[in-house]
Amino acid sequence: MQTPGRTLKRLLLAAAASLLWAGAALAQSQSPAATAQEVASALPQGQLIGQGRLTVWGFQVYDARLWAATGFGAGGYASQPMALELAYLRAFDAVEVAKRSLQEMRRSAAISEAQAAQWTTELLRVIPDVRKGDRITGVHRPGVGAAFWVNGRASGEIRDAEFARLFFGIWLSPNTSEPQLRQALLAGAGE
Repeated sequence: MQTPGRTLKRLLLAAAASLLWAGAALAQSQSPAATAQEVASALPQGQLIGQGRLTVWGFQVYDARLWAATGFGAGGYASQPMALELAYLRAFDAVEVAKRSLQEMRRSAAISEAQAAQWTTELLRVIPDVRKGDRITGVHRPGVGAAFWVNGRASGEIRDAEFARLFFGIWLSPNTSEPQLRQALLAGAGE
């Protein structure tokens, strides 16, 4: 016959094992290696290269994940197909996102006011206001431009190779304002 203390101990061990199993199953279902459907279709040979979180002044902004084909090189990112997913951890107005994007793109190249106005219009066409939990995925198409998905649904393309080079450079250019995030995103890339 089991004592009440021994029975309680077995119940606690079983509950702990059950919680660990449930936690592992949840982590696997939310695994960063789980590729979004839009990435799988746009980049069939894509694999997760790296991931990181953007935190500004202690505020968590988004989680970023970068996919590319085997052989992706950090130095030639602008000439290679890739997909970058941002999973937002807070809400932002589309105008704020576009304004910040242009500000960051200007770190790598001079952009005229006319070009900035055109690209802002294009960004507002493909990127809506974002809420916490929204995912925006951009796919770089070298020599063509960029295609965008919001929460797994195609939202449009910006067919401008220079825009795409500078846009993905926000995260991948050596001139990025977030070198630690760049390093995390490129962790699995060659030089």
